Order: sequence, then C-alpha cells, then structure tokens
Amino acid sequence: MMSLAANNEDEPSVSFELPADVKDWNKDHVREWMLRIKVDKEDADILYNAKINGAGLLLLEKSDLIELDLSWNARKLIIPKRDELKENVSTLSCSLKPYPFKRFTAAHRYQENSILDATETGRKDCIQPCHEFKAFTNTSEENEMTKYTYEVIRFAAACMNSRTNGTIHFGVADDGKILGVSVQKKDGFTTEQSKAIEKHFQEQFVERAKRCIMPPRFVEVLKAEMTSTGRYVIEVDIEPSFIVCENRHFHTIYLEKNMKEPKNAGKKDDDKSFFIRKDNSSKNLLTPDSIRIYKKYIADMPELSQLRKDEEEKHLTEVKNSVQGSKLCEMLTGGTQSLDKSHFTWYVVVANKSHHDQLENLKFLTYMDLKAVLDFDPESAENGLSRLFEDRKTNSHLPAQYKITQAVEDIIDKLKLNRNTSWVFCNGGINEEDPSDSQKWLTEKGSSVRDVVSFLCRRDVLPNKKFLIVFLLLNQVTDGNDPMLETFSMFLQELKGTNQILCICDNETTYSYWKDLIMGRYGVDISKRCISELSFTEINGTVLSLWSENRKSDRFLPGVGGSKVVLSKKTEDTLDLLRILCVNQCDGGNEDKQQHEERFYRGGKVSWWNFYFSEQPGSVPFIKRDKFEYIIDAVIPNLLNMRRACVFFNIFHLPGCGGTTLAMHVLWTLKKKYRCAVLQDRTDDFTNVAQQVVELLTYEAKEQPNRSPVLLMIDDFEDICDVKKLQLQIEEECMNRNVFSKSPLVILVNCMRAESREQAEENDPSVFVENNLSEKEQEQFKEKLKEFKKSKTNTDTFYGFMILKTNFSLEYIRGVVKNTLKGFNFQHKHAQLFAVLVLLNVYKNAVLSVSACEEFLRLQTTEECRSCRVEDKFEKFSTLLTRCTGYAEGMMVIHSSIAQHSLSELTASHGVTRADITNILLTTDFFHYLFLGKQKLMNDVRSMLVKRHHSTKGLFSPLIHDIMKETPGMEETILLNAAKFYRKDAVIFQLLARYYYLKNDKDFQMANSWAKKAKDHSKDNSYICDTGAQVLKGELKYQFHQDRDNPIKPCSLEIYLTMAESATKACKETQQIAHKEAMNRLRRPNDHNTYNTAGYLCELQVAAKVIEILQRTPLNSDNQLLGQVLTGQITIEDSTSKQPKLKEYFDVLRKHLRFLLDLKGQMKQHFDFLNKYFVNLSPFLAEKDMQRALMHDRVNECFQQYIRLFAEINWTVMINDNHLDTMKKIEKTRQCLERNKADSYTGLLQCLYKEGSTSTLEEIIQQYYFLLQSEKVRFVKDAINFIYGNVILANIHPESKYITPYEHIHQLLCTVIEQCTSLSESLSTNYIALSLLWQDQSHPKLTSFVSQIRNMYTNEWKSVGSGRRAVIHFFLGKEKGYKGLISQRDINSWLNPGQNISTEWDNEKTWKQVRDQGKLYRASGKIRNHCILLEYSNIVVYPMFQSQLPKEFGTRVSFFIGFSMKGPVALDIDFES
Repeated sequence: MMSLAANNEDEPSVSFELPADVKDWNKDHVREWMLRIKVDKEDADILYNAKINGAGLLLLEKSDLIELDLSWNARKLIIPKRDELKENVSTLSCSLKPYPFKRFTAAHRYQENSILDATETGRKDCIQPCHEFKAFTNTSEENEMTKYTYEVIRFAAACMNSRTNGTIHFGVADDGKILGVSVQKKDGFTTEQSKAIEKHFQEQFVERAKRCIMPPRFVEVLKAEMTSTGRYVIEVDIEPSFIVCENRHFHTIYLEKNMKEPKNAGKKDDDKSFFIRKDNSSKNLLTPDSIRIYKKYIADMPELSQLRKDEEEKHLTEVKNSVQGSKLCEMLTGGTQSLDKSHFTWYVVVANKSHHDQLENLKFLTYMDLKAVLDFDPESAENGLSRLFEDRKTNSHLPAQYKITQAVEDIIDKLKLNRNTSWVFCNGGINEEDPSDSQKWLTEKGSSVRDVVSFLCRRDVLPNKKFLIVFLLLNQVTDGNDPMLETFSMFLQELKGTNQILCICDNETTYSYWKDLIMGRYGVDISKRCISELSFTEINGTVLSLWSENRKSDRFLPGVGGSKVVLSKKTEDTLDLLRILCVNQCDGGNEDKQQHEERFYRGGKVSWWNFYFSEQPGSVPFIKRDKFEYIIDAVIPNLLNMRRACVFFNIFHLPGCGGTTLAMHVLWTLKKKYRCAVLQDRTDDFTNVAQQVVELLTYEAKEQPNRSPVLLMIDDFEDICDVKKLQLQIEEECMNRNVFSKSPLVILVNCMRAESREQAEENDPSVFVENNLSEKEQEQFKEKLKEFKKSKTNTDTFYGFMILKTNFSLEYIRGVVKNTLKGFNFQHKHAQLFAVLVLLNVYKNAVLSVSACEEFLRLQTTEECRSCRVEDKFEKFSTLLTRCTGYAEGMMVIHSSIAQHSLSELTASHGVTRADITNILLTTDFFHYLFLGKQKLMNDVRSMLVKRHHSTKGLFSPLIHDIMKETPGMEETILLNAAKFYRKDAVIFQLLARYYYLKNDKDFQMANSWAKKAKDHSKDNSYICDTGAQVLKGELKYQFHQDRDNPIKPCSLEIYLTMAESATKACKETQQIAHKEAMNRLRRPNDHNTYNTAGYLCELQVAAKVIEILQRTPLNSDNQLLGQVLTGQITIEDSTSKQPKLKEYFDVLRKHLRFLLDLKGQMKQHFDFLNKYFVNLSPFLAEKDMQRALMHDRVNECFQQYIRLFAEINWTVMINDNHLDTMKKIEKTRQCLERNKADSYTGLLQCLYKEGSTSTLEEIIQQYYFLLQSEKVRFVKDAINFIYGNVILANIHPESKYITPYEHIHQLLCTVIEQCTSLSESLSTNYIALSLLWQDQSHPKLTSFVSQIRNMYTNEWKSVGSGRRAVIHFFLGKEKGYKGLISQRDINSWLNPGQNISTEWDNEKTWKQVRDQGKLYRASGKIRNHCILLEYSNIVVYPMFQSQLPKEFGTRVSFFIGFSMKGPVALDIDFES
C-alpha cells in the first residue's frame, strides 16, 4: 500500500492507507490524498462531490480545476503533486531488473521503452555489478563494431582494475530506457570482441582478460504487447575474480576511439591506458593530470585485491538452505506426495511469455492433467510454451469462446474441455487477433478473460477444492497493469482466497516484484503460496518424481506378428473418446492392491488393476465366468469369418450379474493380440468415434496389408440400433480411408443390460449372463474367499462379492438391506440423498457425481472439505454405496439387487414412496446448486419420467407406472412438478398430454392444452405434432363410445364429423412435418432415423372411425347407398329426394361433403403408401421391423373397415352372375382385387411372406386373367400385376394349375416393356423385368434397366427411406424360368431353425449353408471403385456393404446376386485367386 505522510495540523484524525496504484483509488482515496497534500477541506469536498476517482485524477487538467471553481491554492497544489503521482506510477509500472549477472540461459527479456532498474555507477561492494549504458543508436554500420569493441575493452579494463563485477549494456539510453539494437550477425560480435581482447591487452594478460570478460549476451527486446521487436540489448558481463586477477593490474594498448594503430608506433607502451571505475564512468589514470593517483592506485592494488577476495568468500557463505522442494510437492499434490493420487483432479496453468531456454525444463507440464492453460504470450504458438505441447493434443481457444451463451455443459462439449487441454490465448496470437499492451489489455481483453476465469471456477465445471491454479512466472511481472496481475485478481475473487493458487518462478527478483505488486494492489501476502528458490531444472525433476513409472513410461500397442509399437502421447490425447488398453497396462504402477480389491469386491466397478494384481505371483487368478472361454474360443473366432469390416457380438446381462466385468476380462486377456479400447461415454457422435477407432486401427500400420484388429468395448448402450449405427459409421470410415481386409478389422463387444434371455436369442451372436452361477463358478468364488481368510482380509462389507458367492441369495440381500437401513429417517439430508441414489440405480442405472453429493450435503462450504470424504457423511448407509471413477467421480449403489430391495424396504418399513423420492429431485433446491454433472443428472431424471420400455408395452415409463400402482394419483403431481421444473421441455409437456388422454378419468381439455404447449415449444417435431392429433382422435373415439343413442342423432353426427375434420387436419400437419424432417435428413448422410409414419396411421384411424360413426346412422340401412354417397356416385340431393326422412342427416353430410368425398381416396392412398413402404424397405439397423409390427394390426383394422364399406364382394358368385354385364363385372373384379390388396404389386409381394397365400393368389391370377381377356385396351398395370402373381405363385406353390406357362409370361413381359409406362408403374415394371430377364443377359434393355432402377428408386424412396434399405425379394438361381428366381422363403428353409437370411447378410456360416445347397447362381466380375463390373457386360452391381470391397480396379470376385427395388445386389463376395 502507498503511505503518504501528512504533517499539517488539520489532518483528519481518521486516515487510511492508499492503494499503490492510483488507478485503484476511489473518491474517498482521492479526498484523503488531497487533505494530505494540504488542500483545504472545502476544495477536497468539491472533488469528492464530483465523484473524481484515481483514474479521473490522473486525467485532470488545470482548466478542469478552474471549471470546478477550486481555489488558487488548490490548483497550485494539485497539478504538481498529481504529476509526481504519475511519475511514481510510471516508475512502478515500467521498471525492469537487469538480466541476471553471468547467466546466459535465463528466461529474461526487456520491454521496449521500459526503464532498467539500475543506474550507471562505480564500484559498490565488488560483487554487486556496476552498470554502464550505451544507446548505440547513432552509430553507422561500418563503425558499429569499432564502437562496440572500444566501449567493451574500456569498461572491462576499468572493472578489472577496480575489482568490481560489471555489465555494459548496448541499446540502453543514459536514463536506463530500453531501446534495443538491430543485430544482423551475433557471431560477429563474439569474434571481434575476442580479437579486441588480444589486441588491446598486454600479451601476458590476454588469457586472464578473456576469463574475466564474458562473451556478449543478446537479450531480446519485446514490444509492450509482448511480441518481438527484432532488436536486442547487447550485454557484456565482467567478473574479475581474485583467482584470475590476483594482485595484478591491467593496462590496455592502442585504445583509441578509431581503434587504429599509429603509423609510427614503436613499443606497446607508446599508447598505454589504465582505466578504473569512477562514479558512473570509466576513467583513464594514465594522463598527466592523474599520474599521482595512478601510482597510488597501483600501490594499493594488493589491498583492493584482498577486499575482492574477502567479498567473494562472504558471498559464498550466504547461500541459504531451502525446503522449497518439499513445499512444492506438498502444495502441488494437496498433501498426498503423489501426482497419481493427488488431491487435485485438475490443474489450470496461467503463464506469461517464456524463453526458449526454459522449455526443456518445463516438460513436467506435459505429464499433468491440465484442464486449461491461460497463455499470455502472443507468440506462444510459434516459439513459446504452446510449442512444448506439440507432442500432446491441445485445443486452441480465444477467451471469447468461454462466454456463456448456452447451457454450460454444451459449452464444455463445444470446447472439448473434458477431453483435452484447452489452450486459451489470452493476449492474441491466433485467429489473426492482435495482442494488446499492458495499458490497453484490461479494456480490450480483460472482460473476456474474466469470462474464462469465471467459467473455470464454476462448481459445475470444476468442483471447488478439487483443482489448483498454477501461476507460472516465466518472465518478470513489473507493471502494475500486467495482465498476469489482473488475472490473479480475478482468480483471487472467484476462489475467495489463495488456498487454490500456487505461484512458481525461478529467481528472487521475479518473486519480489510479484509479491510486492500483489501486496500493494490487493493487500494479500502471497509468499506462503510461492516457489521461488528452485531453478526450473529442479522444479522439473521434482514434479516428474511425483509420478509413478507407469505414468511416465511409454505405452505399447500390439503390432503384427507379436511386435509392439509405441503409442505416442499426442495420439492417445487425440483418441479422446477411447480409453485405450495397452499391452503394458499397469506395469510400473504404484497402486494399492488392497484398496482396489476392496472397492471391487464391495460392489464397485472392476478396473484394469484388478486383473493386473490377480496375475501377480501368489494371487488367486481372476474368477473366470463360464461364458469367458466360450467368447475367447468360439464367438470371436467365428466373427473373424464374417465378410464385413466391422462386426459385433453382444454380452447381454441381467443387472448386477457381472456382464461389464466379463467384457473387460475378455479385453484384458486379448490385449496382446488386439488393439483394445473402451468407449469412454455414450454418445450420438458416431462419426468422431468411427474416425478414432480407424485411427487406432491404422496407427503405425497405414502401409501394412495386415493389421491387428481393434477390439472395442461399448457399455450400456440402450438400443441395439445404436450399436449398428456405430458399426455402419466405422465401415464408412474404413471405406473413406481405403482401409480394407477380407476379414473383420474392428470387433465391437457390446455389453448391454437385458431383462430376459429372449433378447439375447433375438440378437445373434450373443451370450447371456444371468443371475445363476454354475457349480464351476461357485467353486472359484469359494477359492477366492479362502484367499481372503488366509490374508485376514475383512470381508464384512464385501457385499458385491458375497451376492455372487451366495448365488444371488434373496435372503442374504434382504438381510443386508434390512440391517443397514434400520433407523432410516427421511428428514435427514444424507437419508434423502441415499434414497435418490437408490431411485437412480433402479430406474436408470445412473451415477450421481461426488460434486452433486457434496453440494446437497453442503460439504463444499466447510473448512475441512479437503480431508472430508463424502462417503463418511452417509454414515452407515455408506456400506451400500461405492465411488466410481471417470471424468467426474460419482456415487452409486453397489449392486442393482441391493438398490431394488432398498427401494422396497424404504416403502415397506419407513413409508418412503417413489413419489416422495422423485419429488426430492423436482421440488427441493437440489437442482439450484452448481455441481459437476448437473446437466447429466437432469437428463437422467427426465429419462426416468419419459422413457418407456417397449418390451413391457407400457403406456408410460416404468417409474410412472410404479408410482401409479404404489400411490395412485401422485403420478399427476409428479408430472406437473416436472413440467414446472423442465419449463421449456416439449417432451415433458407431451407426456402430460398423453397422461390426460390415456388415464382412466380422461381429461381431453387438459390433454389438448398440454399438447398445444408442447407444439409451441417444438413446432418442427412430427412426433410432438402427432400427440395433438392423437388427443383429437382419442376425444372423438371417447365421445362416440359414450354416445348411447342408436342410431345417433343428427346433432351428434355434426359434432363427430367436426371433430373428425379437426383430427384429420392435425394428422396431415404431422405428415407434412414428417416429410420436412425427411428432407432435412437428406442433408445429414449419417442420420439413420426412420420416417415417421404415425400421421398416416392416425388419419386412417380417424377415417375408419368416421365410417363406423356413419354406420350407426339410419344412412346405413342401405349400405350400398352410403358407399355411393362417399364415392360421389350419387349426390346428396338425389339421396335426399329418395329418402326425405333422412334429410337432417343429409344436411349434416352436405356441410362436410368435401371431407367425406375425400375419405375413400385418402384412405386408399395411405394404405398403398404404407404397404409399399413396409414391403419394399426393411430396417437398416433393427433385426425386427418394430415400426411395422406396431402398425400392422392397427392398419389392418382400418382396412377391414374400409373394405366392408367399399369392397365387400364375393368374386366367385359375382363372376358367375349372368345378370351382370361385362363392364359391371370388370368393376366388381377390381373391387375384389382391392379387397385382397392385389391391385398393387406390393400387395402381391406380401404373399411371398405370408403362410397360406396359395388359394388367394390363385383367385387373384384368375381375376387378372379375366381383366386381360375382357378389356378392349389392356392396362400395363394389370399385365405387370398378372406377371407378379404368376412368379410368386410359382415360387410358393409350383404345382398350381393356375400358373401361366413361363414362355407366355416372358412374351407378355417383352410386350409390356416395349410400351410406354406411367411413372407410377415404372419401378415395379423395371423390377420384375430385371429379375426375369437377367437369365437372358443378351437382352438389349437389361443394362438400361439396371441403371434406370437405381434412379427410379432414388426418386421414389430417397426422401422417406432413411434408416431403411431396399428389400431383396428374389435371388438369382441356376435354373431357367420360374425356378431361376429364389425367394427369401426358399433360402430360410435351407437354414437352421430360427435363422433368417434377412438378418444375416454378413454371416459367413450362413452363406456356407446356402452355398452347400448349390441352387444359387454364382456370378463373376471385377472390382471397380467399391462396386463390381459384371463379367462380359457393362452391368454394374453394388455390394450390400461397400466396405466389403477395396477402392481399387481389376481384382476378380465371385458373388451371388439378389434383386431389390434399388437394383441387383452382390452378396457373399469372395476374392478369386
């Protein structure tokens, strides 16, 4: 603080210290200062009332004081004294210490125009250097070296004769101002200096002089914004040590300013000089005026030499003992003395400009878990600290990117803050941002850096007390406005003290400046938080010693043939989505075996250390589950026979049965053969995951034909489709990089929770881990228990181990839970939190971050936070909890069965319901806290409320269903509280809408209100929009069913039709939005979400309900009449005149006539669309078409309603009715075809997949034959459908007498394809033509059919085909005619029971069964850019999986051919030798 004395008698009795920096003064400080400089109180009050602060005071002009009407006396006092303040501020801000004496590698630079904190002096104490400044600015280039050597020799001789250390500075003005000198060749100065010493010192003293005169040092001069000026201060240190100089004195010769030898020079004594330091200059005593002084000086030289010797010895004894090495270890680790087990999880480094000589000794930083580096060096990326991290992956950011403009966790993801170090350039240097000098930095960049500091110090970003801020002072901080100082202030405020701040520098000077500036500006003593007595070499070694060898050693990946490759740090950083398991994992670690075993056997997740310790001598081997050897010996070898780049198998497991442990055991065992990794977190960003997986695959193996495959474990994906999306993305990435192999390159180990064995049976290849141990497994657990007893390990709380040991004994689990939960009191905070953890485990298998637990229990506010473990605060419940590691440490219940029984026990014995616990999350201030993982917890709670399990076919999530059973009515309160909490969440509002229209006492008004609210918040979501349509449809259905009138009244009919129109309008809006979503999906090539067909089904259901309503009116007395009215065959007026009694009903129909006349056409259009959609497209990812399964029965119900009204005809009776003319029979026949869905080719194709379709097909063929014979003009569609019918009937029942001879069909087809075909029929025509004519490859149109069908498919299905692939209906057989087409039904009959070719396209074993039948034709061709050119033709065939083919030309392959609506497909591709 600045202390200004005041002596006037009127000085106030109460005064205070003024901040050192005038800019920090407020108006009170200014008033106090004025009183101290003897300004009258009245004048001081005028400035006080004008609110003049320190910054304003520095800007005041004399005219301002006149304008303020200050007295003459005040004006005379204020301006001069204010100017003195300015000078003081300038001196404080701009002084620099000289470069450390006799050092050449110090990280020291000068700043342009700053003042060197030294003056030109004579000898002081012999050891402290004297200084001489030379501007060296007006020297011509040709005289530059002459001037330099003259001044160096002159100064050096003076220092040597005065026995004082000294430094001469070139590029520094007489007042100490740093100017700098442009230097072209540094070596020239060294060379010329050496020559000058030899020339100007007497020969016998040349070597001694060279030992005293150091080589020139070039100190870089920086601009104010810390970028290079390209200039240097040239310095030469002189050290005349006693051991070199002894009692000698040193003359110089020929030392003239022009440095020329006199032409008539004789002896060297002719031009001899003897220089000494006199005050601030070097004086020659060999002049007539000084000869007497010279002689005395020579006589006193022994005494001066002794003084030098004494000072040297005195200086050596002053070296202090330091304990700062231990202090550094203590502060950097938080007291653990190990960085492997540091109290601090993260570190943030704040650094200023570094020197290239420092970088080698800063490598310790590259081993640390740095969350962020705030770098104030604008040239860091070119030659500074950032370059040190070239071997690590960092993400470069500007401070503005930290500004909170969206959810905090979204910013974290955007900055990749949880993956790699964020390198924040706080003073420009990237993205063309200019640096700022210290005077402008605060206004230009200070605000954005404050955003960075505030963001990093948020408790939901870095938990309090779990991170350390390290200020790395690589350069002197001498300016009171230095950005480093301002940033220190920001952290000081955010952290409310210095306990989480560590300052490191390597010299006393830097430390003194830093300490004094902080004390002066903030009144804070930082000395206890500083390391300054160690060199960076010592700091580097000390910090590195805090890591185990495991952390410092190279890590290895397996290569081909048992070789190994080093995994570079940068590559591992880059693969930030993967946790890589190396060949030498855990080797050289210093982890505690007992600690790891206790955590695991209590119920924590397994770690690699558990496997490592089990392999050490004297340990019992890790328990092998029965499925372990089956996976190693059978599953994985079988996968290697598949023909895809990426394959996967599933480990389905009941919760708590060890599925994840089994998967990790497999990886650990195979780590020397495969490149193993675990996917870090569940993510939707499969593109990045795929890129990293392929990077791991090709690392140090890009040119090798053989590679070690990647074995990637993925844990807890909720949908098998996500696994397949990842599989497809990996294959696409392999294709993009032209990475190819005939066997799988990546094997995914999908570890997934399942509710039953059926899920495993439906998804092959899979293993299922259940809650029932075999005898062999139980025996291994007994052996492990013996080992525990032998080592006297306390197993009382090894609940996870004992649950398996007792073979999941319910009695054991209940006993543990009941005993532990005795005395449970839901009013206690720790009891509430335990209940929350139980709920999260049961319904989400979720983890709650330690940070969240600490906040809820208010541990963060206590002083003992650092030493307090959150587990201890749970008291006796802690035995049922475990801590799991990851980016954010979390707490969870040790076992799912413990959680399930705890939830039951809380309800049964303590009256705590699921609704009570859920309300803790939704209504208390839980979510108002800031903690790490807050957004994840909010997402988990939302998921528990919203997500339904389709396997249970529940209307709501399991949690809501259970609340409805346990506390009926409370579910409504929970959902309303959820809507208040998730205030802008359309899905929560949608859930409430569904709740109100699905619950027993339906409330459609509330349902409609919430549906509208949901739509307002998510206008472009078709599923949200569909909810509104479902509410309207549900209300129509409900009101109609409540109507007891039969027939219904005209007024009711009016209401129902109005409601139906509203519902239909909502359905059409859903369809429009679904189409818009589909179009947007085209711009996202990796978006495999399927087209939303709900709007079509909903409209069909509304239309079917309208038919049902109309059928309950008197209009239905004549069913034919109603049908004729709805098809427009008879007008309303004619109907009214025929049946005047029904006029009121017809009047209602007239109001809704447009809607009613569209009814049949719209229904027919939607039936055809859905039929084509589900017949021609199969799911890209799912084994079963769940979308089709959910809709099939509902669509069929609507269709039955439709045909009862519009197509209820018996064809056999009708065709034999002689009273009907031919035209009427044709009309009726078409209605019969429509009834059987045979009026479209997709309806006919459906018969391929239906059992018992023979008789129906035979009737259909007869009907089409009748049409083809009866109509004067044949319709192409009839002919094509007739061909389809015969081909399909020949396939499912070749003995049928109704099958037309193949030659006739072939002839008919050739006739049809010569005719013009409508666009609507062109795809079906091309498909059947392609399938039949392929046997005759000489057909001239075959090539065009192949190219056209792909375009036709794209035009018709591209917008709605996302997430689906074209179905292969037929395969090319060896025989001719009908037998040349083989269906999926045929192929499935060749396979084992339960197998289906449509789900096993990539299974080599399945294809072997097909090959063994010898019935499919095997084609040949050559690869051409990921497709195949068919042999002897120009026909191109595409593989089902493009990754099966390399991006090359000419390689011969053989394959089977399948026919889909997208064209021919190559299957079971084999490379010909």
